Amino acid sequence: MAYRDNTKVIKIGNKVIGGGNPIMIQSMTNTRTEDVDATVAQILKLEEAGCDIVRSTCPTLEAAKAIGEIKKRIHIPLVADIHFDYKMAIAAIENGADKIRINPGNIGGKDKIEEVVRAARERQVPIRVGVNSGSLEKDLVEKYHGVTPQGLVESALDKTHIIEDCGYDNMVISIKSSNVMLAVKAHELLVEKTQYPLHVGITEAGTVYSGSVKSSVGLGIILNEGIGDTIRVSLSGDPVEEIKAAKLILRALNLRGGGIDVVSCPTCGRTKIDLIGLANKVEELASHYPLNIKVAVMGCAVNGPGEAKEADIGVAGGVGEGLLIKKGEVIRKMPEDQLLSALKEELDHWGE
Repeated sequence: MAYRDNTKVIKIGNKVIGGGNPIMIQSMTNTRTEDVDATVAQILKLEEAGCDIVRSTCPTLEAAKAIGEIKKRIHIPLVADIHFDYKMAIAAIENGADKIRINPGNIGGKDKIEEVVRAARERQVPIRVGVNSGSLEKDLVEKYHGVTPQGLVESALDKTHIIEDCGYDNMVISIKSSNVMLAVKAHELLVEKTQYPLHVGITEAGTVYSGSVKSSVGLGIILNEGIGDTIRVSLSGDPVEEIKAAKLILRALNLRGGGIDVVSCPTCGRTKIDLIGLANKVEELASHYPLNIKVAVMGCAVNGPGEAKEADIGVAGGVGEGLLIKKGEVIRKMPEDQLLSALKEELDHWGE
């Protein structure tokens, strides 16, 4: 049985995580939260892409107060990201945040943490305790002779104990690092010591390309070990790209269905159609259909027909033309410029 099957069940707005519930995809807005219109517009795009939970920073009282107005116009849980000022955490909770993300070590003394916990308890708002390798406490760095998985785990547990000592256990834990294997090892150690649900990700992963690769490796290992209740693919780019990458990672691991799986050949000298252009167009087309099927885009007559027959539907190219193959049977032969429209027609009427 996977670790995630036995984690504590936590309710975040209209979503439930832990206890074997589906893994949720999370992202973070990069707008100024005070700019309600811009923040809402970005969240709605994230929703359309498949985001389950979204986080926004609340560095000012104005940002914390904006939470209430933003929530009126979106449809997924909103998490308030808090650093340094406990008052922002309380304000975010009072304005309807579905969860708060804090580091108990940087928002003040015990009395201030108790005030935050009191506000969270009154509204049953979960607290995500976040630890990052880039801000690991100096004493733990010295104790373990550097930034280590052991240090990250000790830091995370110390912080959860602070919240528990306030009589509250409605928590999620995250331990993040830009070092992929350090993050993997830290998660492997952490699950031996706690049953709280875990939000997992590789922080500061990089640009859309390099960050997606690093996140795929790190999250792939962690998730395949049965660890992780929510995930984020952190990228320097449009947050919508984070959702696309996260969905592909979960689908590749058979942890989440839904959405068309597009496969295509890498092309070679035998390819006689614009396979790369066609594959990109098919991928864009497929993103708009909530179908749990496999679509193949193949470039030549050597492996194309056979590979396409393994998919639910596919195309196999020839010399300026191609075959449309459905459920293993060739149903039509047509010029290259008609392949995309023919595929779209099939998807429009899929299942009828």
